[in-house]
Amino acid sequence: MSLFANLKIRKDSFHLGAEFEARRGMVTGLFGSSGIGKTSILRALAGLDRHTGSIVSIDDDVLQDGSRFLAPHERRIGYVFQDANLFWHHSVKGNLKYAANRAAKPMPIDEVAEKLGISKLMERDTESLSGGERQRVAIARAIIGRPRLLLMDEPLASLDRESKNEILPVIESVVSETQVPVVYVSHDLEEIARLADNLVLLGDGEVLATGPVKEILTRLDLPASLGPDAEALITASVENHEDQFGLTELVFDGGTVIVPMQDLEIGSQVKLRVFARDVSITLERQRRTSIQNVFPATVREIAFVNESQAVVSLTAGSETILSRITRKSVSDLGLDEGLEVFAQVKSVVLIS
Repeated sequence: MSLFANLKIRKDSFHLGAEFEARRGMVTGLFGSSGIGKTSILRALAGLDRHTGSIVSIDDDVLQDGSRFLAPHERRIGYVFQDANLFWHHSVKGNLKYAANRAAKPMPIDEVAEKLGISKLMERDTESLSGGERQRVAIARAIIGRPRLLLMDEPLASLDRESKNEILPVIESVVSETQVPVVYVSHDLEEIARLADNLVLLGDGEVLATGPVKEILTRLDLPASLGPDAEALITASVENHEDQFGLTELVFDGGTVIVPMQDLEIGSQVKLRVFARDVSITLERQRRTSIQNVFPATVREIAFVNESQAVVSLTAGSETILSRITRKSVSDLGLDEGLEVFAQVKSVVLIS
């Protein structure tokens, strides 16, 4: 099951064209600056707004084209809003019952409640719930009707860090168990990096790029890779725990990454954020250095940010990382495409 969308959104002087797909069992992130049209895309997909010339389909079922337009209740699409948007005059159970009664073949309420960890909240008034609890209920309500597509509009934006960390695994579990395609809007790149498989990067009135998150983040022709927070993602697995030094050893096909001790099983997979500002380059492996994470790499591409700064794209195994260094360093090291070097990574951020 997959979504195809070719949207022509027009509101007064605002125009946005967006064509992309969202595949079964995957999260497609929508990312861009505030006011760029992310929520407008979700509303168009849900059928809440109608835009002439747009096409929306799920597999072979056309939801909208030039001659057809299904109303929101006919689309079997789940929608999770930023503010949960629960019915305050109903209990938690009442909210789930309302959604179940509107679905042709709803999931059992108790099953959904258990899946989302809200069984003990069923008789509670929704106004008494914490922000994290409200979002759990909102997600439960969105999936109880067995949606063909799940839309999530910044569902974690109003939550504190602790609540976000509670809800992120819930979203991952829902995607894994239901295999529903998800379109996820966020202004937080950390959320996108953790949850999304593919990314739709929005610019001024258009889609700048679509593709796997890893590829989009490291494309030097896109603005994000040239900014001060440019980053790359590495997928690694847990190889070993060094109890003596309180360290965990992670491996990927380009090398080894050492991080502070993590409570993770050997063999489990993790994602690492590697910021370009934390990566330096050397022509020879340094033996006497405090930097633990050093691995061979090849210069793939170089982009000059301004008069003094450059970003170097490096391949290490099948992974791509970025290094933000000075233009003088590029010259002094004689960096050029294809040159074999060593990447020195000062720190990484483990996100899953």
